[in-house]
Parts: sequence; structure tokens; C-alpha cells
Amino acid sequence: MNKLMLSLAALGLAAGAAYAQDQTSFASLDADANGELSFEEITVIWPQLTQEQFTAADLDVSAGLSGEEVAAVQSAAAATAPADAAPAQ
Repeated sequence: MNKLMLSLAALGLAAGAAYAQDQTSFASLDADANGELSFEEITVIWPQLTQEQFTAADLDVSAGLSGEEVAAVQSAAAATAPADAAPAQ
């Protein structure tokens, strides 16, 4: 489970960067406007996301990721990201 959470955290970090770069909003990814991102919808920005990782992030077992679940993955990614190395002088 720990390995899975670390994988999700890494994906969350990558997705956070994708969100920032593309200015993609949750609402624009939510094609059916149901308030959750399906596996198909979220793989638009996380193409490397596996079904197993998606299922693990779906804490309420609704078959979709809410904004809160996506934010939780991104928060976990930020918390587990390695600290930047000090610049060489």
C-alpha cells in the first residue's frame, strides 16, 4: 500500500505540473459535468495512471475522483517530493 501511495504521489506531482502548465481546470476535464473525473477523463492529464492507482485514489469508491481526492493526491505528492538540492557554487 505504501508503494502504491508513493506512486500516486509521484503522479500527483506530475499532474500538478500539467495543471499549471496547461491551465487545465477540473471542470474542463470533467466532460460529463458530474463533479468527478472518471479514469478516462483524468488520463487526459495523467496518461501513465493505471487503473489500480486510480482505484486506490478513489477513497469513497464512487468510480470517480472528486476535486478533493485529486487535491489529496497532489498534496501527498508535494509532501513526498524530494527537497531540491542546493545549487552548486
